[in-house]
Amino acid sequence: MRKNITPRRQRTVARHGRLTSPGPVAQLMRGVAILLAVVLVSGGTVLAYAAADLTRSFTADAVELKGQPAVPPDLGELKGGVNMLLVGTDECEPDFAQYFGERCSGPDSEGNLNDVNMLVHISDAPRRVTVISFPRDLMAPIPSCTDADGVEHSAMRKQQINSAFMYGGLSCVVQTVSELSGLEIPFAAKVSFGGVINITDAIGGVDVCIANGIKDPYTGIDWPAGMREVKGLDALQFLRTRHGVGDGGDLGRISNQQQYMSRLANKLKSQEVLSNPATLYKLASTALRNVDPSTSLTNPLTLVQIASAVKDVPFSEIVFIQYPTYTDPDNPNRVVPDTEDADTLWAALAANQPLELSGKLSDGNGVVVDESATPAPSETPAPVETAAPVPSDSAQPTPAPTSGAVVLPDGIAGQTAAQATCSNGNVR
Repeated sequence: MRKNITPRRQRTVARHGRLTSPGPVAQLMRGVAILLAVVLVSGGTVLAYAAADLTRSFTADAVELKGQPAVPPDLGELKGGVNMLLVGTDECEPDFAQYFGERCSGPDSEGNLNDVNMLVHISDAPRRVTVISFPRDLMAPIPSCTDADGVEHSAMRKQQINSAFMYGGLSCVVQTVSELSGLEIPFAAKVSFGGVINITDAIGGVDVCIANGIKDPYTGIDWPAGMREVKGLDALQFLRTRHGVGDGGDLGRISNQQQYMSRLANKLKSQEVLSNPATLYKLASTALRNVDPSTSLTNPLTLVQIASAVKDVPFSEIVFIQYPTYTDPDNPNRVVPDTEDADTLWAALAANQPLELSGKLSDGNGVVVDESATPAPSETPAPVETAAPVPSDSAQPTPAPTSGAVVLPDGIAGQTAAQATCSNGNVR
């Protein structure tokens, strides 16, 4: 029997250094990969190829989620809302280790951190998508978890959230976010950074906006202001950059990544991408071969059902949010939960109410409004349902959706996919 470790040794997990940390870079891209998988396999042509061919590799490293609800084999029409956690780890894979210096060859090369933690909430009808990013520097409680060697680690009252993976893998990260949010999370996927180049190349590049130019010696970026197509290694470094945008912190990097995701969503829903079966299959294949899912996500039908629920969501109802925080009074380089603002967010999601952002685009000043963007075409709002669904024996009744939008506190930063933003680069 393995010994219970009490208390856990506090670890230094920030890993900020010159060309040493992949950070959220491609972890985010692998996070995008599972989102791609969800969207892409909804096409009948893609499913015909992918169902048998891709599932074999997709299920090899599936993880059972401790303490989360079981998922029925058939979700039907995906009644109710869905929560899915996308976890990005900073693993050094042989094909890509050369890009990350001492992170993959020096004293920091041991141990993997969950540097990206994105909770994707898909509401019940009318469908909305909310993506909440939890900062890697967030100090939060971590529950008791068992690691891959069978060692049980006791619960911690306050620890950096990106250490949860070290203590119990994907399941531990899910438990941590579930307890922090109060939400059950039946679906999850762990993604490492090796697939970013392949994925962005399969997409064909994404056009991002840079307001002031980006110069960041930590990622090797020295780009002028303006629109720029990024793919492959360039996309990887764009998503990695922290020192090159905003105030140089992780909160600014999160909003920079949200700009990328917003523009990616717009591209994926364009005719050029989603109407091409060959491109769809290529993207789905690349995505599915580069994620380690929870066992609940290994059924292709589940992906199709989730995809069917989100494929027609208007851009204005796809909201990217930074989990609300304030500076840790014990450490100015860390942040702690702003539970009051967060409770407003969780209550709005539980009531299936539209979200209206009132705060900044970025807590770290990572993006600014794209003044040159063409206004997005108006979208017909989804119909509002007023009747409460019939409760089942196995789940709590889902609250009836309401038409009134909830104005989120101004302490919650973010943007919608309908908003055009630019990286607030710095060239110092």
